[in-house]
Amino acid sequence: MTRVLITGGCGFVGSNLAPILLREGHEVVIYDNFSRGSKFYLDDVGKYSIINGDIRDKSSLLSAFENVEVIIHLAAYGSVVESVKNPIENYSINAEGTFNVLNAAREAGVKKFIFASTGGALIGNSLAAVNEQSVPRPISPYGASKLAGEGYCCAFANSYDMSITALRFANVVGPISWHKKGVITNFFKAIIENKPLQIFGDGKATRDFLYVQDLCEGLLSALTKIKVGYNVYHLASGKEYSIKEIADLACNVSGSNYSKVIYHPTRKGEVERNCGDFRLAQKQIGFKPQVPIDEAMKRTWEWFKSFSTLKK
Repeated sequence: MTRVLITGGCGFVGSNLAPILLREGHEVVIYDNFSRGSKFYLDDVGKYSIINGDIRDKSSLLSAFENVEVIIHLAAYGSVVESVKNPIENYSINAEGTFNVLNAAREAGVKKFIFASTGGALIGNSLAAVNEQSVPRPISPYGASKLAGEGYCCAFANSYDMSITALRFANVVGPISWHKKGVITNFFKAIIENKPLQIFGDGKATRDFLYVQDLCEGLLSALTKIKVGYNVYHLASGKEYSIKEIADLACNVSGSNYSKVIYHPTRKGEVERNCGDFRLAQKQIGFKPQVPIDEAMKRTWEWFKSFSTLKK
């Protein structure tokens, strides 16, 4: 049994990942400030050790990391659009917060660390699928803050003999994402509320969507095959879909006959093309996505429909 701590463990990815870690026999500690996540999202909440804490609170981190063997750092200010509106808070949580988590891990003697990074936002606009050799040119404060986090991960791995893996997530889709700031969440909420779908730009911008279960299996693989030093991998589907295609798919899986779309000007900070090459992750940690986009959207819609009923 490994004692694993997940920062942001009550959020979208964390609440999907935690039960998988339990299933594999790990002891799971959740560290979350509940600004957006909720214990309600966790299955069998009593099976977890839960700590109410903020990654900007250094003393709280150090106390939480006692007797922890692996840290999976998911806690983040995770919206490109919000980072453009509030770059100071984005920097405080993503850059300074990640440094605090790394430094507390160093002081607590935690040698294994997994960092949730991003592919599209960190690399910026690219004409081809991005991989681990792509040159980062972030165009949003969010992308820049994740690049800073990767920089500190690499430095801590080399300076303090830590084994640190950075995983660059594609756009994640799946259950327990009602609180997320993303296009699929916005589309499904609009359909539930019988409102027009909102698209920023002409709808031709592309994204790489990865089902959350596939992402969590990638995280589990990274945990079980964590390598010495600093390593970085893209966890993606390797396929790109336009925002307009995703809008049409959202209407199809929901059975909605109401598909009015309102177009707005493109927003600052958002990349025009996003597609990740996951071949290195497949080769070195055995990652391979299994769930196609139509099935991922269908499962996500079923969860949204059920959750919206519970909220009433």
